Amino acid sequence: MLRSLYNWTMDLAGRKSAAWWLALVAFVESSVFVVPADVLFLPMVLAKPHRAYRYAFLATLFSVLGGIAGWFLGHYAFDAIARPILQFYGKIDAFESMRASVDMEAVVLLLVTSGLAHVPPMKVVTILSGAANVSLGMFIASAVITRGARFFILAAVLRRHGETVRHFIEKRLGLIAAIGAAALIVLYGLYVLAK
Repeated sequence: MLRSLYNWTMDLAGRKSAAWWLALVAFVESSVFVVPADVLFLPMVLAKPHRAYRYAFLATLFSVLGGIAGWFLGHYAFDAIARPILQFYGKIDAFESMRASVDMEAVVLLLVTSGLAHVPPMKVVTILSGAANVSLGMFIASAVITRGARFFILAAVLRRHGETVRHFIEKRLGLIAAIGAAALIVLYGLYVLAK
């Protein structure tokens, strides 16, 4: 099953419509969706490394636009729209505790860590930024810098070492999935212990 999912993703990444899918996933990932844009971005760059920087620009642009949508959700429609979204994903308690304890510097730090590493998830930080009245200009600037850095660094690495990375993934797909699952279990265990 894992191999067929990998093959499907690689096939989708090679299609003409892949750029539209990347734009859509990058946009909704920053405001309401669970799956990060990397799931499509990485195979797209591996499938067409000569378009790596174009894909990085596209992912950055639509990720920032989605982040702005998340900021507006938090700022103007938190109770009507953002709260139900966060409740659906089980993130409302984490959101409320962050909202009660953050100041402007903490929000900026969250924007940086979320933009670069998805910790915490981007949608939580974008909505929090709007709800906490973070300056929209500062929010956009930090999102452009962090998301751009993430996608352009990945593009550069994959453009240069893409075939090596692709062969590594294809040979060790099961092992990579097992390590990823183990890491998620360990992180979840640490999260439960921390509560």
